[in-house]
Amino acid sequence: MTGKRRAVVELVAAVVALAGAALSAANVCAIVDVAPITAGEPPTTSVTYSPPALVLTLLLVTVAGVLVVVGAARWRRSS
Repeated sequence: MTGKRRAVVELVAAVVALAGAALSAANVCAIVDVAPITAGEPPTTSVTYSPPALVLTLLLVTVAGVLVVVGAARWRRSS
């Protein structure tokens, strides 16, 4: 595999990882109903976060960043 071709593959993989991170980030938070503290008070809502989805998002963004740096460096060296 030539240097330029491998750089393109790494950059495409970075875009795919970034798209996966965006999909994962869309499912990180959820809104839940919270019961009232005292009688007669209205229920409220709260935002909860899913730790596995948050870790997956951070991991995919990190992988995408590394692939962009490595792919750009390889592209530049092959020119």
